[in-house]
Amino acid sequence: MGHALCICSRGTLTIDHKRYLFIHKLGEGGFSFVDLVEGLHDGQFYALKRILCHEQQDQEEAQREADMHRLFHHPNILRLVAYCLRERGTKHEAWLLLPFFKRGTLWNEIEKLKDKGNFLTEEQIIRLLLGICRGLEAIHAKGYAHRDLKPTNILLGNEGQPVLMDLGSMNQACIHVEGSRQALALQSLGCVLYAMMFGEGPYDMVFQKGDSVALAVQNQLSIPQSPRYSSALRQLLTSMMTVDPQQRPHIPLLLSQLEVLQPPARDEHTTHI
Repeated sequence: MGHALCICSRGTLTIDHKRYLFIHKLGEGGFSFVDLVEGLHDGQFYALKRILCHEQQDQEEAQREADMHRLFHHPNILRLVAYCLRERGTKHEAWLLLPFFKRGTLWNEIEKLKDKGNFLTEEQIIRLLLGICRGLEAIHAKGYAHRDLKPTNILLGNEGQPVLMDLGSMNQACIHVEGSRQALALQSLGCVLYAMMFGEGPYDMVFQKGDSVALAVQNQLSIPQSPRYSSALRQLLTSMMTVDPQQRPHIPLLLSQLEVLQPPARDEHTTHI
């Protein structure tokens, strides 16, 4: 449930005939803002993404982002609670109401552990990777690619299940060549796996700041010989980061490899840590 707050002291807003209480700003970037709001009808917290639309094209892009969310009903893909377009003077704001995840992103988790001198365990990494792959598999099944997969775009649910977000990057992303879609996904996914294992990006500080990790792999990456992880997991990372995209394992093969590596499953579809 939410905190006991005086409705008079903060602004309220209405979406789909339901009232929400503004709590505080969560973040902003470019022409979008994310606020924490509380549903007065259910006491649950939500993240309200507000996109400032200067022209018709901005409205269309915001609508496409909402449409991308509506394509999926999957535990590893962020769902859309509600969407609307509001006038703001001579401009408009597109509002996307989304679930709020208090644990934040996978990158938040990696950084918190690293600050304490800790790292994700191999079991946690495998479970996370399974959930991420299942989300990607669902996206690919619809004929799309995520195109901006990185630790800052993966939320963690209450039980640690990974949830893919920022589906706006999927705009105009329908790729008909299976190999191209898979190669892009495995390249970015390999960067995510590297970050989970070693607490940093495989290339430079650009990765650590959360910018796109869809980088061209031009030279074979040297995988650190960490005693924390098995040779099987390190070999899996090597295969995902190989220079030749046609030699990278596709998502279905990767899923089968991960299912062999994982310990006895507690719940395969929640994939928690």
